[in-house]
Amino acid sequence: MSYCARLTRGHYENFTVASALLPRRLRRHFFAIYAWCRWADDLGDETGGGRTALDLLDWWQDELRRTRAGHPRHPVTVALRPTLLRFGIPDGPLIALLDAFRTDQARDRWRTFDELLGYCDSSACPVGELVLYLFECHDPDNVVLSDRICAGLQLANFWQDVARDYDNLGRIYLPTEDLERFAVGSDDIAAKRTTPAFAELIRFQVGRTRELLESGRGLLKRLPRDARVDVELFLEGGLAVLRAIESSGYRVLEVRPTVSGRDKLRLLLRAIGRKCLPS
Repeated sequence: MSYCARLTRGHYENFTVASALLPRRLRRHFFAIYAWCRWADDLGDETGGGRTALDLLDWWQDELRRTRAGHPRHPVTVALRPTLLRFGIPDGPLIALLDAFRTDQARDRWRTFDELLGYCDSSACPVGELVLYLFECHDPDNVVLSDRICAGLQLANFWQDVARDYDNLGRIYLPTEDLERFAVGSDDIAAKRTTPAFAELIRFQVGRTRELLESGRGLLKRLPRDARVDVELFLEGGLAVLRAIESSGYRVLEVRPTVSGRDKLRLLLRAIGRKCLPS
Protein backbone atom coordinates (compact mmCIF):
# COMPACT_ATOMS: atom_id res chain seq x y z
CA MET A 1 0.00 0.00 0.00
CA SER A 2 2.91 2.37 0.64
CA TYR A 3 3.82 2.00 -3.05
CA CYS A 4 0.34 3.15 -4.07
CA ALA A 5 0.49 6.10 -1.69
CA ARG A 6 3.88 7.23 -3.04
CA LEU A 7 2.70 6.85 -6.63
CA THR A 8 -0.44 8.87 -5.98
CA ARG A 9 1.29 11.72 -4.18
CA GLY A 10 4.13 11.80 -6.68
CA HIS A 11 2.00 12.04 -9.81
CA TYR A 12 -1.04 14.12 -9.00
CA GLU A 13 -0.44 17.47 -7.36
CA ASN A 14 -4.07 18.01 -6.37
CA PHE A 15 -4.38 14.62 -4.71
CA THR A 16 -1.59 15.44 -2.29
CA VAL A 17 -3.82 18.14 -0.85
CA ALA A 18 -7.11 16.26 -1.18
CA SER A 19 -5.75 13.10 0.42
CA ALA A 20 -5.08 15.04 3.61
CA LEU A 21 -8.82 15.71 3.87
CA LEU A 22 -9.99 12.21 3.00
CA PRO A 23 -11.62 10.16 5.73
CA ARG A 24 -8.79 8.07 7.15
CA ARG A 25 -10.75 4.88 6.61
CA LEU A 26 -10.77 5.50 2.86
CA ARG A 27 -7.23 6.68 2.15
CA ARG A 28 -5.63 3.35 1.35
CA HIS A 29 -8.56 2.48 -0.92
CA PHE A 30 -8.21 5.79 -2.79
CA PHE A 31 -4.50 5.19 -3.18
CA ALA A 32 -5.14 1.72 -4.62
CA ILE A 33 -7.74 3.00 -7.09
CA TYR A 34 -5.61 5.95 -8.15
CA ALA A 35 -2.49 3.81 -8.59
CA TRP A 36 -4.37 1.36 -10.81
CA CYS A 37 -5.72 4.20 -12.96
CA ARG A 38 -2.30 5.87 -13.09
CA TRP A 39 -0.68 2.71 -14.35
CA ALA A 40 -3.37 2.27 -16.99
CA ASP A 41 -2.94 5.87 -18.17
CA ASP A 42 0.84 5.59 -18.32
CA LEU A 43 0.69 2.31 -20.23
CA GLY A 44 -1.39 4.10 -22.84
CA ASP A 45 0.54 7.37 -23.08
CA GLU A 46 4.08 6.74 -21.86
CA THR A 47 5.12 3.57 -23.72
CA GLY A 48 5.44 4.81 -27.29
CA GLY A 49 1.84 4.16 -28.30
CA GLY A 50 0.59 1.89 -31.06
CA ARG A 51 0.82 -1.88 -30.77
CA THR A 52 3.10 -1.73 -27.75
CA ALA A 53 0.61 0.33 -25.78
CA LEU A 54 -2.30 -1.87 -26.82
CA ASP A 55 -0.45 -5.02 -25.76
CA LEU A 56 0.39 -3.49 -22.38
CA LEU A 57 -3.21 -2.39 -21.84
CA ASP A 58 -4.31 -5.95 -22.62
CA TRP A 59 -1.77 -7.18 -20.06
CA TRP A 60 -3.18 -4.77 -17.45
CA GLN A 61 -6.70 -5.99 -18.15
CA ASP A 62 -5.52 -9.57 -17.80
CA GLU A 63 -3.96 -8.60 -14.47
CA LEU A 64 -7.38 -7.30 -13.43
CA ARG A 65 -8.88 -10.67 -14.39
CA ARG A 66 -6.24 -12.45 -12.30
CA THR A 67 -6.99 -10.10 -9.42
CA ARG A 68 -10.65 -11.00 -9.57
CA ALA A 69 -9.68 -14.67 -9.52
CA GLY A 70 -7.61 -14.10 -6.39
CA HIS A 71 -4.17 -14.25 -8.03
CA PRO A 72 -2.84 -10.67 -8.37
CA ARG A 73 0.84 -10.40 -9.23
CA HIS A 74 1.51 -6.67 -9.36
CA PRO A 75 1.93 -4.53 -6.20
CA VAL A 76 -0.90 -2.27 -7.34
CA THR A 77 -3.37 -5.08 -7.95
CA VAL A 78 -2.36 -6.78 -4.70
CA ALA A 79 -3.45 -3.55 -2.97
CA LEU A 80 -6.50 -3.17 -5.21
CA ARG A 81 -8.08 -6.57 -4.56
CA PRO A 82 -9.27 -5.85 -0.97
CA THR A 83 -10.77 -2.55 -2.19
CA LEU A 84 -12.71 -4.23 -4.99
CA LEU A 85 -14.07 -6.81 -2.57
CA ARG A 86 -14.80 -4.42 0.32
CA PHE A 87 -16.84 -1.97 -1.79
CA GLY A 88 -18.31 -4.34 -4.38
CA ILE A 89 -16.69 -2.47 -7.25
CA PRO A 90 -17.48 -4.09 -10.63
CA ASP A 91 -15.10 -4.32 -13.56
CA GLY A 92 -17.15 -1.94 -15.73
CA PRO A 93 -15.57 1.41 -14.77
CA LEU A 94 -12.04 -0.05 -14.84
CA ILE A 95 -12.46 -1.64 -18.26
CA ALA A 96 -14.07 1.56 -19.59
CA LEU A 97 -10.88 3.42 -18.70
CA LEU A 98 -8.76 0.82 -20.51
CA ASP A 99 -11.01 1.14 -23.57
CA ALA A 100 -10.53 4.92 -23.52
CA PHE A 101 -6.76 4.49 -23.47
CA ARG A 102 -7.07 2.07 -26.38
CA THR A 103 -9.04 4.71 -28.25
CA ASP A 104 -6.16 7.12 -27.70
CA GLN A 105 -3.93 4.86 -29.81
CA ALA A 106 -6.13 5.27 -32.87
CA ARG A 107 -7.80 8.65 -32.53
CA ASP A 108 -6.49 12.19 -32.11
CA ARG A 109 -9.43 14.33 -33.32
CA TRP A 110 -13.10 14.67 -32.34
CA ARG A 111 -15.62 15.99 -34.81
CA THR A 112 -18.26 17.32 -32.40
CA PHE A 113 -18.55 18.32 -28.77
CA ASP A 114 -20.95 15.43 -28.22
CA GLU A 115 -18.28 13.03 -29.51
CA LEU A 116 -15.78 14.55 -27.09
CA LEU A 117 -18.23 14.16 -24.21
CA GLY A 118 -18.68 10.55 -25.28
CA TYR A 119 -14.93 10.10 -24.96
CA CYS A 120 -15.06 11.67 -21.49
CA ASP A 121 -17.74 9.12 -20.60
CA SER A 122 -15.08 6.41 -20.76
CA SER A 123 -11.88 8.34 -20.01
CA ALA A 124 -12.97 10.44 -17.00
CA CYS A 125 -16.45 9.60 -15.75
CA PRO A 126 -15.55 6.05 -14.60
CA VAL A 127 -13.19 7.62 -12.05
CA GLY A 128 -16.15 9.40 -10.51
CA GLU A 129 -18.07 6.14 -10.38
CA LEU A 130 -15.20 4.50 -8.54
CA VAL A 131 -15.22 7.33 -6.01
CA LEU A 132 -18.96 6.90 -5.50
CA TYR A 133 -18.41 3.23 -4.75
CA LEU A 134 -15.81 4.15 -2.13
CA PHE A 135 -18.20 6.66 -0.59
CA GLU A 136 -20.88 3.93 -0.67
CA CYS A 137 -23.36 6.21 -2.43
CA HIS A 138 -23.31 4.87 -5.99
CA ASP A 139 -26.77 5.30 -7.50
CA PRO A 140 -28.07 6.47 -10.91
CA ASP A 141 -28.80 10.05 -9.84
CA ASN A 142 -25.40 10.49 -8.23
CA VAL A 143 -23.70 9.01 -11.28
CA VAL A 144 -25.33 11.63 -13.53
CA LEU A 145 -24.04 14.47 -11.35
CA SER A 146 -20.63 12.86 -10.94
CA ASP A 147 -20.32 12.46 -14.71
CA ARG A 148 -20.85 16.19 -15.18
CA ILE A 149 -18.10 17.05 -12.73
CA CYS A 150 -15.65 14.49 -14.12
CA ALA A 151 -16.28 15.48 -17.73
CA GLY A 152 -15.91 19.15 -16.79
CA LEU A 153 -12.61 18.49 -15.02
CA GLN A 154 -11.24 16.67 -18.02
CA LEU A 155 -12.38 19.37 -20.42
CA ALA A 156 -10.74 22.04 -18.24
CA ASN A 157 -7.52 20.04 -18.46
CA PHE A 158 -7.87 19.76 -22.26
CA TRP A 159 -8.20 23.54 -22.65
CA GLN A 160 -5.31 24.09 -20.24
CA ASP A 161 -3.10 21.70 -22.21
CA VAL A 162 -3.91 22.45 -25.85
CA ALA A 163 -0.25 23.07 -26.68
CA ARG A 164 1.11 20.18 -24.61
CA ASP A 165 -1.34 17.65 -26.05
CA TYR A 166 -0.51 18.71 -29.59
CA ASP A 167 3.25 18.79 -29.09
CA ASN A 168 3.58 15.57 -27.10
CA LEU A 169 0.74 13.43 -28.38
CA GLY A 170 -0.39 14.99 -31.65
CA ARG A 171 -3.91 15.34 -30.27
CA ILE A 172 -6.37 18.19 -30.68
CA TYR A 173 -9.30 17.85 -28.30
CA LEU A 174 -10.95 21.03 -29.54
CA PRO A 175 -13.89 19.72 -31.60
CA THR A 176 -13.40 20.06 -35.34
CA GLU A 177 -16.83 21.67 -35.70
CA ASP A 178 -15.74 24.41 -33.28
CA LEU A 179 -12.41 24.94 -35.04
CA GLU A 180 -14.36 25.45 -38.27
CA ARG A 181 -16.97 27.67 -36.62
CA PHE A 182 -14.31 30.01 -35.23
CA ALA A 183 -12.08 29.74 -38.32
CA VAL A 184 -9.13 28.30 -36.40
CA GLY A 185 -6.81 25.88 -38.18
CA SER A 186 -4.49 23.21 -36.85
CA ASP A 187 -1.67 25.29 -38.30
CA ASP A 188 -2.53 28.02 -35.77
CA ILE A 189 -2.11 25.48 -32.98
CA ALA A 190 1.13 24.14 -34.43
CA ALA A 191 2.52 27.67 -34.77
CA LYS A 192 1.32 28.69 -31.27
CA ARG A 193 -0.60 31.63 -32.71
CA THR A 194 -3.10 33.15 -30.28
CA THR A 195 -5.25 34.87 -32.85
CA PRO A 196 -8.41 36.73 -31.81
CA ALA A 197 -10.37 33.84 -33.30
CA PHE A 198 -8.45 31.28 -31.21
CA ALA A 199 -8.93 33.31 -28.03
CA GLU A 200 -12.66 33.47 -28.73
CA LEU A 201 -12.74 29.72 -29.31
CA ILE A 202 -11.13 29.03 -25.94
CA ARG A 203 -13.42 31.56 -24.26
CA PHE A 204 -16.38 29.63 -25.65
CA GLN A 205 -15.02 26.30 -24.39
CA VAL A 206 -14.33 27.75 -20.93
CA GLY A 207 -17.91 29.00 -20.70
CA ARG A 208 -19.53 25.70 -21.60
CA THR A 209 -17.16 23.81 -19.32
CA ARG A 210 -17.98 26.04 -16.37
CA GLU A 211 -21.68 25.39 -16.96
CA LEU A 212 -21.03 21.65 -17.00
CA LEU A 213 -19.07 21.74 -13.74
CA GLU A 214 -21.67 23.87 -11.99
CA SER A 215 -24.46 21.57 -13.17
CA GLY A 216 -22.85 18.79 -11.12
CA ARG A 217 -22.54 20.81 -7.91
CA GLY A 218 -25.74 19.25 -6.56
CA LEU A 219 -23.75 16.08 -5.97
CA LEU A 220 -22.00 17.64 -2.97
CA LYS A 221 -25.06 17.68 -0.71
CA ARG A 222 -25.78 14.06 -1.63
CA LEU A 223 -22.40 12.78 -0.42
CA PRO A 224 -21.47 11.70 3.10
CA ARG A 225 -20.44 14.77 5.04
CA ASP A 226 -16.93 13.53 5.79
CA ALA A 227 -16.28 12.97 2.08
CA ARG A 228 -18.06 16.02 0.67
CA VAL A 229 -15.25 18.52 1.03
CA ASP A 230 -12.84 16.37 -1.01
CA VAL A 231 -15.11 16.35 -4.04
CA GLU A 232 -15.76 20.05 -3.55
CA LEU A 233 -12.01 20.67 -3.59
CA PHE A 234 -11.71 18.98 -6.98
CA LEU A 235 -14.73 20.82 -8.35
CA GLU A 236 -13.42 24.18 -7.18
CA GLY A 237 -9.98 23.27 -8.51
CA GLY A 238 -11.45 22.75 -11.97
CA LEU A 239 -13.20 26.10 -11.80
CA ALA A 240 -9.93 27.68 -10.69
CA VAL A 241 -8.20 26.27 -13.77
CA LEU A 242 -10.87 27.90 -15.94
CA ARG A 243 -10.28 31.23 -14.19
CA ALA A 244 -6.55 30.85 -14.78
CA ILE A 245 -7.21 30.34 -18.48
CA GLU A 246 -9.34 33.49 -18.51
CA SER A 247 -6.67 35.44 -16.65
CA SER A 248 -4.09 34.42 -19.25
CA GLY A 249 -6.18 36.05 -21.95
CA TYR A 250 -6.85 32.54 -23.33
CA ARG A 251 -3.21 32.34 -24.43
CA VAL A 252 -2.99 28.60 -23.73
CA LEU A 253 -0.78 28.07 -26.78
CA GLU A 254 1.95 30.26 -25.32
CA VAL A 255 1.79 29.49 -21.60
CA ARG A 256 0.13 26.75 -19.57
CA PRO A 257 -2.28 28.50 -17.19
CA THR A 258 -1.97 27.14 -13.67
CA VAL A 259 -3.61 27.77 -10.33
CA SER A 260 -1.31 29.80 -8.10
CA GLY A 261 -0.09 28.52 -4.76
CA ARG A 262 -2.05 31.28 -3.06
CA ASP A 263 -5.26 30.22 -4.76
CA LYS A 264 -4.63 26.56 -3.89
CA LEU A 265 -4.14 27.53 -0.26
CA ARG A 266 -7.35 29.56 -0.33
CA LEU A 267 -9.27 26.57 -1.71
CA LEU A 268 -7.72 24.29 0.90
CA LEU A 269 -8.49 26.59 3.81
CA ARG A 270 -12.05 27.02 2.60
CA ALA A 271 -12.45 23.24 2.37
CA ILE A 272 -10.97 22.73 5.83
CA GLY A 273 -13.27 25.40 7.24
CA ARG A 274 -16.34 23.69 5.84
CA LYS A 275 -15.14 20.33 7.12
CA CYS A 276 -14.95 21.80 10.62
CA LEU A 277 -18.41 23.38 10.55
CA PRO A 278 -21.07 21.59 12.61
CA SER A 279 -23.60 19.52 10.67
